Amino acid sequence: MPHFQAWEEFARAAEKLYLADPMKVRVVLKYRHCDGNLCIKVTDDVACLLYRTDQAQDVKKIEKFHSQLMRLMVAKESRSAAMETD
Repeated sequence: MPHFQAWEEFARAAEKLYLADPMKVRVVLKYRHCDGNLCIKVTDDVACLLYRTDQAQDVKKIEKFHSQLMRLMVAKESRSAAMETD
């Protein structure tokens, strides 16, 4: 399971994984208060991408990325065109 250190690398890899097969991808957000860690995991049961942070500024990036993926999942328009515009 690749654990990414840089947010940009994770976001690109997760986006690519989602666009490859949108029907199989799952996104999980997990916060552990005792550790102060926020973890986002994107998986399609074959590949699993993981990004973990304890920095407050990363929360906004994760929130924006998560909402972007959710909009793509419910959109009726072309998924690849929507991802390119954001």
